[in-house]
Amino acid sequence: MKLLALETSTHMLSVALSIDDSLIERAEFCVNGGSDRLLPWVQQVLAEAGVSLQQLDAIAFGAGPGSFTGLRMACGVAQGLAYGANLPVIPIVTLAALALAQGPGRMLSCLDARMNEVYCAAYEVNGDKVEEVLAPLVCPPELLPLPPGREWMGCGDGFASYADTLAVRLGDALLSIDPQVPALAPAVVRLAARQLRQSRGALPPAQAVPFYVRNKVALTTQERLARGGSK
Repeated sequence: MKLLALETSTHMLSVALSIDDSLIERAEFCVNGGSDRLLPWVQQVLAEAGVSLQQLDAIAFGAGPGSFTGLRMACGVAQGLAYGANLPVIPIVTLAALALAQGPGRMLSCLDARMNEVYCAAYEVNGDKVEEVLAPLVCPPELLPLPPGREWMGCGDGFASYADTLAVRLGDALLSIDPQVPALAPAVVRLAARQLRQSRGALPPAQAVPFYVRNKVALTTQERLARGGSK
């Protein structure tokens, strides 16, 4: 199986190419932009593997939730490449990819959503199987839900951005917390491969869209101030 994955929903931009049991990847922490990196990286990993775009089985991308600009960028590049090569596209939930990257175990994924909110979801990770326990949602960190059961581990930069608030909210309910966000394209490609093997999730390019969770992109000045933000 040959799969290409793009992930730009966080500041850690990454590309991964999976050829059977081998993986070629590129990654870079990028606070602003990054669109100029994706296509050169794609060309590099394909050249390194000695395959063409047309030889791939599908293209996957981190569909969110995450940076609105990043989601649109990965989706647009994936759609464009897939159209040209007549390939299906597989959108992958970013929080699930984060859980897989930081698993195995019971993972509570939490990403900084800005606007004094977090994106969160909970998963049980066993090998490449990621089972959703709590569906992705956006909420203030002080209202972050704790999924049922014990032995949950926290992962994601939400635990860094809102460390004090989440410490009060969760107490000692979590076994551990890893606030880092690694390059997620390798996890995206693993989840996409599992879906493709199960004959699910592969869509025509036009039907593959970002998963925003939050419907409103921008707040008014009054709304930002009400949430404790700055002008």
